[in-house]
Amino acid sequence: MFYKLNKILKYEHIFKIYANLTLLSICLFLFSCTVNQEKPNNYMILEKIESNLTEYKELESLIVVKISSQQLFYLKSGQIEEIYRVSTSAYGTGSKVNSFKTPLGRHKISEKIGDGLPEGAILKGRRWTGAIANIIKEPIDTEFDVVTSRILWLTGLEQGKNLGSGVDSKSRYIYIHGTAEEGLIGKPASDGCVRMYNADVIALFNKVEINTEVLII
Repeated sequence: MFYKLNKILKYEHIFKIYANLTLLSICLFLFSCTVNQEKPNNYMILEKIESNLTEYKELESLIVVKISSQQLFYLKSGQIEEIYRVSTSAYGTGSKVNSFKTPLGRHKISEKIGDGLPEGAILKGRRWTGAIANIIKEPIDTEFDVVTSRILWLTGLEQGKNLGSGVDSKSRYIYIHGTAEEGLIGKPASDGCVRMYNADVIALFNKVEINTEVLII
C-alpha cells in the first residue's frame, strides 16, 4: 500500500513539473511573438521613412506622421523615441487651399506657440483666450475644431506640393495641436491639422525646436 502511495505521489510530482514546464514554454512563446511583432513594425516604418527621406538618420530630430495608422513618431538621431496616437483630416489627404485635407510630404516647424500655457488652454488666432476647454473623452464629433494647449505651426518644404500658391501649408494654418475632442484621437476627424492628446502635444512641444523637420506620409 505504501509502495502504491509513493508511486502515486511520484507521478503527481512529475506531472506538476511537466505542467510548469509547459506553462513556461507557452509564456516564452507568447513573449517571443510579441517581440517579433514589434521589431518588424519599427523596421517597416523606418524603411518607409527612408524611402521618403533618405537622410533621416543624419537629422538630430524628426517628426513623422503616418496617416494610415494615425500615429506620430518622434525620432532622435534616426531612432524612434516616442510613438503618439493622433487624428488627421476627416476629409483625407491633400494640399489644396480650402480642402480641409492633411497635406503630405516634407515640412518643418516654423513657429512654436503656447509655451507655459495650462493644459487644455483654448487658443484662437494663436492667442490664449483665457479659457480652458472641456475635454471630451467620448468619441463625439462636435461642430467646433478647438485648438488647445500647444501649436506647432508647419510650413511646407516642397514647392508645388505643400509650398507656394494654392497649396501652402503655412497659409492653410496646418498645425500639430491639442484638441478638446480627445475621444476621437486615433481616427481621422480634424479639418486638416494633426490633433494630439493635450498631454502628448505638450510633451512633444518640449522635445522639438523650430525648424525640426516633419514628414507626413
